[in-house]
Amino acid sequence: MLFLDSESRSAAGFTKQLLAAALAVATVSMTGPAPVAAAEGSVAIELNKLEPKGSDCRAYFVIDNKSETAYETLKLDFILFRSDGIIDQRFAVELAPLKPKKRTVKLFDVANTSCDDVGSFLINDVMECRAGSEDVSDCLQNLTVSSRTDNALSK
Repeated sequence: MLFLDSESRSAAGFTKQLLAAALAVATVSMTGPAPVAAAEGSVAIELNKLEPKGSDCRAYFVIDNKSETAYETLKLDFILFRSDGIIDQRFAVELAPLKPKKRTVKLFDVANTSCDDVGSFLINDVMECRAGSEDVSDCLQNLTVSSRTDNALSK
């Protein structure tokens, strides 16, 4: 709601304020929600897009390793939910190798699944997480997730 003093009530002043407010609302509406920024030291995983690939659905993920850690292994336990909320599949995805302070794109095909049937993805757990020869114990809590699609990605 706009509160205007007597000076601002002039036609020109009111019009400028109204146009500025409309432009701000239109800009937010057209650009959609901003992706979740990865915290320093974390690994951000963004579901970027889904595309049909024959009888499969290809999923594109943008991984942003904000940490100083070079991951040799980052194997995740994924659960695919159909659009009706029912679990459809469980599968493992290897996202490594991940270089430190580096953004990369990984893709994989969800076998025998139409993209229209995909509801959401859940990172159920981290199956394996290694930096060099060392196991990394806090991988799941160091992950941040987001989606640019209508399909949620959560953990």
